[in-house]
Amino acid sequence: MGIMNKLDFDYLEEMQKLVHRAAGSLAGDLDGEQIQLYELAFCQAQISAAQALQRRATDTPQDADTHLLMQTAANYYQAEVVSNIAHRLSQHPQSYGLAANDIPHLPQPELAPGVMAELGAAFVELGIPDDIEVEEQRLIRNTFHEFSDEVVQPLAEEIHRQDLAIPDAILTPLKSMGCFGLSVPQRYGGLKPDDTEDSRMMVIVTEELSRGSLGAAGSLITRPEIMARAILEGGTEEQKLRWLPGLATGDPLCAISVTEPNTGSDVANVSLKATKTSGGWLLNGGKTWCTFAGKAGQLLVLARTNSKIQPPHKGLSLFVVEKPSENGHDFVFTQPGGGQVTGRAIATLGYRGMHSYEMFYDDFFVPDENLIGGPAGEGKGFYFTMRGFMGGRLQTAARACGLMRAAFEESQRYTLQRQVFGKPVAQYPLSAAKFAKMGAYICACKAFTAEVADLMDAGQGAMEASLVKLLACRAAEWVTREALQLHGGMGYAEESAVSRYFADARVLSIFEGAEETLAIRVIGKALASAH
Repeated sequence: MGIMNKLDFDYLEEMQKLVHRAAGSLAGDLDGEQIQLYELAFCQAQISAAQALQRRATDTPQDADTHLLMQTAANYYQAEVVSNIAHRLSQHPQSYGLAANDIPHLPQPELAPGVMAELGAAFVELGIPDDIEVEEQRLIRNTFHEFSDEVVQPLAEEIHRQDLAIPDAILTPLKSMGCFGLSVPQRYGGLKPDDTEDSRMMVIVTEELSRGSLGAAGSLITRPEIMARAILEGGTEEQKLRWLPGLATGDPLCAISVTEPNTGSDVANVSLKATKTSGGWLLNGGKTWCTFAGKAGQLLVLARTNSKIQPPHKGLSLFVVEKPSENGHDFVFTQPGGGQVTGRAIATLGYRGMHSYEMFYDDFFVPDENLIGGPAGEGKGFYFTMRGFMGGRLQTAARACGLMRAAFEESQRYTLQRQVFGKPVAQYPLSAAKFAKMGAYICACKAFTAEVADLMDAGQGAMEASLVKLLACRAAEWVTREALQLHGGMGYAEESAVSRYFADARVLSIFEGAEETLAIRVIGKALASAH
């Protein structure tokens, strides 16, 4: 396998300039220009990932074979990104303020069939390259890799097929391993250093657990991540001392109750009502897609404390609701004073184990001390929630990476063993081309995820967290689809793990910020306003 071109950013920079020009031509009409903003958001995500992979391939010391594989994968991914963006923009250039001759047609020898087959064969032989540089991180990765292999994977299929709750066989050791405290500072009983961030560690653990099972392990630390960041952002010192130590040990477990049936990703227009009463607040209204609400003993609830203020997001406040932990698909908790919260698990295509609930609050009393930030936090719940969601989006990208790795590894094993027309499936050029694309996508998403983790640790990366979430989740749908296809008929059978990966991947582009909302109202809006 040879390197086709010297690594450089020329082609990517050309596409970046084009995307900036296109964004600058738009009026920033988030409704009227939805299609353009959506397309440009994906273009930007692809460019950012390609640049991250180029840096990763160039700067990271590796053995000769792996180094060559990474460089070739980076060249291939760059070529595909350039080709994809040119195709997107050339369909209707006038819609982006461009002329047909503004879009360059750059030669892409890396996309030649023989080159793809060669790259795919290398991925089949070598697997996805190791991207861990720090020895402490490698030890953590190996620990959770082993846990996923020995504990999570043997239970994953039964949990999925029978729609079971996550068993203590998974939860108990994860609590003792400290995985719920990755976003909690050490001074509050967690594993995160007091004076620095460590998002890389969170990404590593999330990816390895998701490789075992997205629904039964990979998403367990998303909720503590969101809740910890929200409390650290807005909570009083008393509240941090009260809630963070338990959050770090998984006692109690927690859930996030933000989404509502009529608002979806439009968080600013949440309508669950919180009415002031003596000593606290009464919650009334419904929530939906509250993942892990049954098992959780604490719910982070976004509610409207002021219905008159404009803009509406300034009328939202964040509360911690405490309730008993329940294992069932339905639960009812009635307070001594008569207030009640009920939950019903929603039957889902995949992502089983944690269960997502429809919730209803009926005069449910929350004491004043459970308002995040105390009196000063009233009306600031939207901002605290968004701070939590930044970490949740990065972590969702890591979940996508873990799921893609599981699909790749399962396909790698199967196609090397499965004989069709006299030789292993993996040895056919078309199979190799699929592995080339799968491997390059995974490497790009992992490189971008690692860079965003470092940005977040430096107090930046809000936009990049949305970009990597957008890209990795869409990539996971394609990678798991190809993994299933490589299995043929067996891929569609429930007894094959790839059928679960395929079903699980579909949820990633929906939660922690739906794809359309991120693309148009977060990324697209920022692109248009910046140019």
